[in-house]
Amino acid sequence: MEKEIWGFIDSGDQSPSFNMALDEALLDWHSAGKIPPVIRFYGWNPATLSIGYFQKVEKEINMEAVKEHGLGFVRRPTGGRGVLHDQELTYSVIVSEEHPEMPKTVTEAYRVISEGILKGFHQLGLEAYFAVPKTAEERESLKNPRSAVCFDAPSWYELVVEGRKVAGSAQTRQKGVILQHGSILLDLDEDKLFSLFNYSNDRVKERMKKAFKSKAVAMNDISPRKISLDEAKVAFKKGFEDGLNIELKPFELSEEQMEYVLQLAKDRYESDEWNYKR
Repeated sequence: MEKEIWGFIDSGDQSPSFNMALDEALLDWHSAGKIPPVIRFYGWNPATLSIGYFQKVEKEINMEAVKEHGLGFVRRPTGGRGVLHDQELTYSVIVSEEHPEMPKTVTEAYRVISEGILKGFHQLGLEAYFAVPKTAEERESLKNPRSAVCFDAPSWYELVVEGRKVAGSAQTRQKGVILQHGSILLDLDEDKLFSLFNYSNDRVKERMKKAFKSKAVAMNDISPRKISLDEAKVAFKKGFEDGLNIELKPFELSEEQMEYVLQLAKDRYESDEWNYKR
């Protein structure tokens, strides 16, 4: 049986505004039937703190530290909490809600899409698996996360290795299209990450940081050998093909499409009104 062909984009390291604008543009074009479903890999230049759509900057984010570290800053169109995009492979998946393989519920669709990431870890020889929150307390903490840090909280169908979270994802549904994007950590600077958020006091910060170490981990902290970004890209591309039973073919943006993305980046994702609005 022939596999369905999806588009594949590796856009390399881009600005925070371009990255979010391209994800949004792909959602728009897929909604209009102009492009097939797409899987995209990307990186960030400069390294960037992205925050969830509903987060409050003044309350949660230490903008002085963001500037001191020379980081980019952008609000995502998806929910979730703050993510430091630094030493990672970032992915996005754009597919119609009506796709025959996509379940109707967010959590089940998340599981189906994340199957591609799971298979990617297996390609790299890492024993990743899905963990589901079992206790009432864990399920409740999904609704009321204690921390502004993405990797600090459990979510449904968490991707874990050796009991610790290795990938963090967020999803939105707009115009009949699912956009899921997320971070696959290669390495992580915890000190830098924890300097970017506001805490009621230093004791709380240290407690969160300590708890975080038991909950989240970067690939190269558990892999017996150093995994490069290029190697990760090959593994996760194959992982998505196997996990979603698809074939990925390179997708090139036209000049007109590129202009649209650049304009959207400037108008929305570089504007203070968007990034600081809540």
